[in-house]
Amino acid sequence: MKKLMPLALVTLLATTLSSCELVEGIFKAGVWTGVILVVVVIALIIWLAAKLFGGRKD
Repeated sequence: MKKLMPLALVTLLATTLSSCELVEGIFKAGVWTGVILVVVVIALIIWLAAKLFGGRKD
């Protein structure tokens, strides 16, 4: 039964979504993943630069 579940899900998606909607959903997810990744990397670079060059001098 567990082996049939992914097949049933794929079949359900293939019959309910048109191919254009499916591709659109994949690209939207990819765009948002990329945006989040870029924001995280920029924040990490700013944090590292602040630690290296800034910070408190005791």
